[in-house]
Amino acid sequence: MVSVIEYFCWMKIIQGAFGALYHIWYYCLMVFVIVAISPFIYFTSLKEDSYPKFFRWSRIWAKLVLMGMGIKIKKQGSLALDANKTYIICANHSSEIDIMMCLVLVPNCFVFIGKKELGNLPLFGYFYKRTNILVDRKSLSSKRDVLAKAAKKIKQGTGVCIYPEGGIPDPAIQLAPFKMGAFKLAMDTQTDILPLSFPDNKRRYPDSWWGGSPGQVRAVIHKPILIKDLEMNDIHRLKDMCYEQILSGLN
Repeated sequence: MVSVIEYFCWMKIIQGAFGALYHIWYYCLMVFVIVAISPFIYFTSLKEDSYPKFFRWSRIWAKLVLMGMGIKIKKQGSLALDANKTYIICANHSSEIDIMMCLVLVPNCFVFIGKKELGNLPLFGYFYKRTNILVDRKSLSSKRDVLAKAAKKIKQGTGVCIYPEGGIPDPAIQLAPFKMGAFKLAMDTQTDILPLSFPDNKRRYPDSWWGGSPGQVRAVIHKPILIKDLEMNDIHRLKDMCYEQILSGLN
């Protein structure tokens, strides 16, 4: 007879094996969809002024990948976003599917600020570095250049998505402390912040090869934080407001 301990050990092994297969399926699916729509995203990525068309195809790509993974988004928060507004989108970062979630949830045109290593990924990296803003986290000059490039995008009417934790933190951490870049950018450009909370992404598709499964994920779309009534010396209060909103959605 199999003991209770042996049973749970076998369950862990089975879950781990399924998680590994699920991650392999994700990468295969992501590349397959990119290849399928490559003629459209290639030509719309050639010129800066055609980015809105590229963005629409990016949203299609994100929806197809999540659909193929068996992930269904349950939105929380009934706020209808102003389609004509430019936002700085801030979300907690616990999974690779956070990128797809942001694209699906926010119809307002935006670019990502992401680590330069993403540009080295096969195929995905080619389009990512052509259309988004990459940062070398070890370089102070790179960080300054990124904020200047982001401000230029906002001036042109394109929003920016920043994960203010600065990367995916240790799984034991619910929400890591925020870095100041997003909030300095918001104050400098007078752009409202749109906070998003993803409480289930870490469990549904963890940042490791162990675990993960299809199913429902919640997405909390918070009320935008308005900048017009704030002054530059309120920047730390702005950061705390955003942190508290996102944390409330995770709880």
